Amino acid sequence: MLPMGNGKFLIYASSFRKQDERLKVVGSAVARVAETLHFDIEVLSKRQSLSIYVYYKNGRDSEEIPVYCDWGKDWKEEDIYHAVKSVMFTLSFHPRYSTLQAIREHLFS
Repeated sequence: MLPMGNGKFLIYASSFRKQDERLKVVGSAVARVAETLHFDIEVLSKRQSLSIYVYYKNGRDSEEIPVYCDWGKDWKEEDIYHAVKSVMFTLSFHPRYSTLQAIREHLFS
C-alpha cells in the first residue's frame, strides 16, 4: 500500500487568458501524477509570466522544488505527465528527499 504523504504540487500561472487552455493541460497531467502519489495540488497566481511552473513541496516548511516549466508553449498532456513523473523519480534517489523513496515504485507502475 502506498504511504500517505504530505507532498503537494504547486502550479504557478498568471491570469493571462491565453494561458487558460495550457493550464488545463498542465493541471490535468499533474493531477494524474498527484493521484498516483496521493499528493495535493494548489494553483497559485504568478504575476505576468508567460510560462506555467510546477513545483513539488513536502510539508509546510519545506522548500519548493521546480519539477516542470512549459516555457510558454503548448505541450501534450502525455509529455507533461511523463516529464513530471521522471523528475519525481529522479528526486526519489536524493537523500534530501527520502520521503519519496517509499513511493518510487509507484512512479513507473
